Amino acid sequence: MKHRVFGSIVFLVVVSAAQAATAPHTKSKTAHYTTMAHDPYLGAIVEDAATGKVLFEANADAKGYPASMQKLMDLLIILEKIEHGQLSLTDQVPVSAKAAKTGGSQVWLAERESFTVDDMLYALMVQSANDAAVALAEKVAGSTEAFVELMNAKAKELGMNNSAFNSVHGLPPSPGQAHDVTTPRDFSILCREVVRHPEALRYTSTREKPFRQNVPGRNLVMRTHNHLLAKVEGCDGLKTGFFAQAGFSIAVTAARHGQRVIVVVLDSPDLKTRDRHASELVEKGFSALGATPSHTAALKTQAQPAATHK
Repeated sequence: MKHRVFGSIVFLVVVSAAQAATAPHTKSKTAHYTTMAHDPYLGAIVEDAATGKVLFEANADAKGYPASMQKLMDLLIILEKIEHGQLSLTDQVPVSAKAAKTGGSQVWLAERESFTVDDMLYALMVQSANDAAVALAEKVAGSTEAFVELMNAKAKELGMNNSAFNSVHGLPPSPGQAHDVTTPRDFSILCREVVRHPEALRYTSTREKPFRQNVPGRNLVMRTHNHLLAKVEGCDGLKTGFFAQAGFSIAVTAARHGQRVIVVVLDSPDLKTRDRHASELVEKGFSALGATPSHTAALKTQAQPAATHK
């Protein structure tokens, strides 16, 4: 009888272990198994913004999730529409029910509210507002689906051959929807194109800005997610990105002494690791461009702080 009991216990332990090994992981345990993040990053690249010359790269063709960094593609498309006279910064952007229901980082748009394109672009870049991304996409292309087509067409035009966009904001995909995908090398192409438009840096360098300030009880102060604006000399952009499965990403640009570098760090395991390595890569970039200690010392007195609009 004792042998039977012992045998039953052993059987139950083996079965339980097998079930535990094959059972789906709970949400609290999924990050270890499903995140794209690597330590210190999935991939990174540093380039001379003027020439596209690669100054440093590490796994630069690895495919990962850009998350909210991809709002830079929204910004580029909209600025080009404005430059071509197809849109104005003063045009009103109405808020649809779909935009108002968009989650994640937001400015809490309400259906039937309306803001200028300029206001919405600040919300897009400073607050990384997903609801603003949807409203702008609907304004420009009629629907988010049509705007995604513009994003992929622009990516193809730029030669971002390993990128695919499926959303206008970079949020985790809905069931049945594919992830947004890019590589550090591809994304650096987008960044170089963005900084060719000086107007873009007005939005990406802003650390703080009020939104809906004339509506008591619903006004807010938008604050940038890009902490390198205040910490890295000459930094005036560009955009951060994060969601749990993607990890932490950042596209950085900084200008010193007539030179500008682009840094892309894709899918780091945490914010501090991402920002530390991005800062180091900015310095590596300027060093590769030939910045001397005397230049660096002079720049400390000449550099202007990143723009702050309140």
